[in-house]
Amino acid sequence: MKYIYLHGFASSPNSVKSQEIQSYFAKLQIAIAIPDLNAGDFSHLTITRQYKQVISLFPSNQTPVTLIGSSLGGLTSAHIAENCPQVQCLVLLAPAFGFLSHWLPKLGEEKIQQWQQEKYLNVYHYREKAELPLHYDFIPDAAQYTEEKLQRPIPTLIFHGIHDEVIPISASREFARQRSWVELIELESDHALGNVIDEIEQEISRFCQLP
Repeated sequence: MKYIYLHGFASSPNSVKSQEIQSYFAKLQIAIAIPDLNAGDFSHLTITRQYKQVISLFPSNQTPVTLIGSSLGGLTSAHIAENCPQVQCLVLLAPAFGFLSHWLPKLGEEKIQQWQQEKYLNVYHYREKAELPLHYDFIPDAAQYTEEKLQRPIPTLIFHGIHDEVIPISASREFARQRSWVELIELESDHALGNVIDEIEQEISRFCQLP
């Protein structure tokens, strides 16, 4: 089994969750790949680019893959799993289901129109601790990745904080309600899930049957 962790939007492999997960797997003596989905060019990030980048890491010998994805990395993981039978197990941390429907209203119509006209919008990047320009192509690309397309019955574990201020827990509740193969664990936390990482690691061990 190959394990790959996908970090969230405007984040990096150096994020707290990424490092915690990597450390936990290291204690179990299991390798886990954590690609930098910024790929040296956050400004031209798209979900499609993330998708292709992650698939390029799949073993050529058809070794099964487990994807663990956080936020937008979770959404990307789910769509990869839908189309790649090599993915045998899916763990999603506050997956960004309905991402645009939650994010765009916060920006407002005027800002979205300005983004479309000027092509770039400054977005706060957590690793860089600064605003970086993001190309408008991100929006039409992301609009293709809808939850309705996710119908492959793959064993899926979702963690979601009941106080999530970025992606409401209702998004994961609705997703799980319509799919019998999905297990949803609701946690007393927010989008970062920083206070429940120990519980998350224990449940990943159980679900993925780690040693």
